[in-house]
Amino acid sequence: MTKLLASVQNLPEAEIVFENGADIIDVGGPAIAMSGSVESGPLPEIINFVAGRRPVCADASHLPMQADVMRRKVGEFVAAGVEYIRVGLRPGENLLAVIEAIKPFTSKVKLVAVMFAEEQSRYPKSFLDDLVAAGFHAAMIDTENTLGERLLNHLSPDQIGQFFKLVQSKGLLAGAAGSLEAPDIPRLLSYRPDMLGFCAALRTDLYWAAPMDGPAAAKIRGLIPKGAVRTVAPLADGSEPGLGTDKIFVRDFVLPVEIGAYSFEHGKTQKMRFDVTAEVVRVARNAEQLRHVVSYDLIMDGIRAIIARGHVELSETLAEQIAAFILENPRVLKVVVRAEKLELGPGGVGVEIERRRGETGGWGAFH
Repeated sequence: MTKLLASVQNLPEAEIVFENGADIIDVGGPAIAMSGSVESGPLPEIINFVAGRRPVCADASHLPMQADVMRRKVGEFVAAGVEYIRVGLRPGENLLAVIEAIKPFTSKVKLVAVMFAEEQSRYPKSFLDDLVAAGFHAAMIDTENTLGERLLNHLSPDQIGQFFKLVQSKGLLAGAAGSLEAPDIPRLLSYRPDMLGFCAALRTDLYWAAPMDGPAAAKIRGLIPKGAVRTVAPLADGSEPGLGTDKIFVRDFVLPVEIGAYSFEHGKTQKMRFDVTAEVVRVARNAEQLRHVVSYDLIMDGIRAIIARGHVELSETLAEQIAAFILENPRVLKVVVRAEKLELGPGGVGVEIERRRGETGGWGAFH
């Protein structure tokens, strides 16, 4: 299931996210300050309040990349009794030394490696294998700049999804954070993460230092239904069955695509136009919350994701893959995909297909 990791800075905030169903309570702020000790911060009282009812995570994602500092602070967090520790690992000459310094703690606590999107190209190819060898539990992609820098400004949903798949293929759990907002949730749930982390989205004005807001926390919780196995739940809590279906659509979505079976079509792109309509289960008489709807972002993300994979021989293949991606959302019952090449005739030439749930091999076949 996809777990909601909620970042807090003090006990009152922890109480709010606990009451609103956070799966993991992530403690940052003063608890990780270089001055003072863990005991003088909010971590002990939060652990005492939670009393084992939920996992508590210590956020060590912004400590300096110094082996002795990491070893000492991670040891303090382990001694405090947390179940998870998020450790920020930046690429550079000290990376392997830091991993080696905290390796002994992997038998005592679940270490989550935090990678930073701003430096994604600098991580060594062996990085995930090094984490596995050291005994890490999970890896998350985040942003190093905490002042509103959005993860989706650096990576597309499909690139984040590829990160999840790669991490999970190594036997690690996969997650993401980085000023994520409510509309990002259904887009990322399509790629089946193990955890999603939130801070600003749980607060007033979407600001990380603003007061924690119960309704905002409840909104995020409602978009990550408990018990959902890394996917979007077909019905949210409080839904009204028997309301029929609605349709969402994208019209005249034009993108350059590497497509074609002829030799002259290889090695270049040509414009294609996509028209897609999805029939979705209706769950509320008056759709007033994000959890009541299926966003058209699902359609555009799917098209972009498949195009990014590279050359496709046939328009029919492309349309089938788009349909399979959209039907991964369990609230989608039927999808009609029209894919037109715009540069091979006087108008458009292409294909239109209609697929229903259970008729495709699933998006997973195309990962």
